[in-house]
Amino acid sequence: MKPISVSSMLNKHKKPDPWFLDYYSVNPYSGCYFNCLYCYIRGSKYGNNLTQYFSYKQNAPEILEKQLARQAKKKEYGIILISSATDPYPPAEKELKLTRQILKVILKYRFPVHIMTKSTLILRDIDILKQIEIHAILPKELKTKLKKGVIISFSFSTLDKKISQIFEPLAPPPKQRLETLQKCHRAGFLTGANFIPILPFFSDSSEKLERMIKTAKKYQADFVLVGALTLFGNKPGTNRFLFYKTLRKHFPKFLPKYKKLFRVFSCPPKEYQQSLEKISKKLCQKYKIKCGIL
Repeated sequence: MKPISVSSMLNKHKKPDPWFLDYYSVNPYSGCYFNCLYCYIRGSKYGNNLTQYFSYKQNAPEILEKQLARQAKKKEYGIILISSATDPYPPAEKELKLTRQILKVILKYRFPVHIMTKSTLILRDIDILKQIEIHAILPKELKTKLKKGVIISFSFSTLDKKISQIFEPLAPPPKQRLETLQKCHRAGFLTGANFIPILPFFSDSSEKLERMIKTAKKYQADFVLVGALTLFGNKPGTNRFLFYKTLRKHFPKFLPKYKKLFRVFSCPPKEYQQSLEKISKKLCQKYKIKCGIL
């Protein structure tokens, strides 16, 4: 891990994301410690092993403050997603407190946040998040729909610990994430489980999806999001290459099925995705949990 300096921290979107509701995104780190093999970032320039490129943006709070001050002056408030390309709570955050500093800047300028993580370390920042919840200014179009200044969601591809250890080698076990989700809910935050990506033949059956959504409800998630796996590229370092390599080693019988499912595309066929959505919505109705944040 090394320090880097950046000239910009706040990424402004052309329009709010319909899934995560963010108008902006902020990434305190570059690369990701948790090293999930399916990560879509592996289809980009970051290459072979994300941990080799893991760095922290040492001037992030100062740069973000300048950018948020401008947005606040124009009253362009909107949800800030932390993070879109890396987990904001790697082990190094315990000492660096970079995400915590960023949250303090966000609190100062009264922006709402959506934090996506796999880490239990988020519990350290409940004090600041409670202040953001109180003082955040929501955009007009969300004031009547959301009424919450903080959203916290935890990412899962499976609830099976053994499968998780193979595809998410450095991430906390699923049960730890669920327990942390529950603690965040009990602290008063809007919390959810992002079952993204669902892994074909591992966690996409009706039975596995039912277990996941039922478990999310048990741990008091307010909502779930369900999304399909994407696999990019064929060169070493891309997530398709690494994912297939892992299948070949641990689950060779599934490799032909994956190649048939994905063929030359980065996503499963439209019919597969529609079926995933239909089953998920039906199960959400059964267990009385929102299929989506709103």
